[in-house]
Amino acid sequence: MKAKNWISMLAVSVAMMSLLTACGSSNHAESRTSTSQTTESETETVTEQAAETTGDGKTLVVYYSASGNTEAVANVIAEVTGGDLFELEPTTPYSDADLNWTDDNSRVTREHENEDERDVELVSATVENWDSYDTVFVGYPIWWGIAAWPVDGFIEANDFTGKTVIPFATSSSSGLGESGELLAEMAGTGNWQEGMRFRSGVSADDVTGWVEELELGK
Repeated sequence: MKAKNWISMLAVSVAMMSLLTACGSSNHAESRTSTSQTTESETETVTEQAAETTGDGKTLVVYYSASGNTEAVANVIAEVTGGDLFELEPTTPYSDADLNWTDDNSRVTREHENEDERDVELVSATVENWDSYDTVFVGYPIWWGIAAWPVDGFIEANDFTGKTVIPFATSSSSGLGESGELLAEMAGTGNWQEGMRFRSGVSADDVTGWVEELELGK
């Protein structure tokens, strides 16, 4: 009887030890799972807060270029900022003769004299994933002291709410004037910044220096 009792007690002890070990392992696993879930939750919260604070941070460089000067500046801005390019293309392109502002009968002169003719249809006036852009550069040549009107269709077609908008222009002699302010009025939305006028043939270093002075994202 004593041997049987001792064997029975030993069996019970082994069974209890196995049960305790299993419980401990289960609790440890649950603890690790809980910790992992908490870490993932905290990471998601931080990511969401960062997104709310800075947005996607994407930059778009929109431009209309009549002779290639504005396009050259736009390319530099896109390279420096890592932004995307979007060219505004009139459905009926301007020929060299159309752009001859010294000719009273040229297309650009007629449009200048008659505002009703300035409604220039664009191949596309809207940008894919428009909402993902926080900063939008808008470039154009200066025509008669204002922004070249092929830009107008893009401005009117888009909602700039929540976006920082930075105009830039190219011109042989004319200054930026009120071109940026007039576009801002036309848009009616967006945080429009003071723009920059570049001379024709401006160097890439000069454009880069201006973009860096803007301290975008800081």
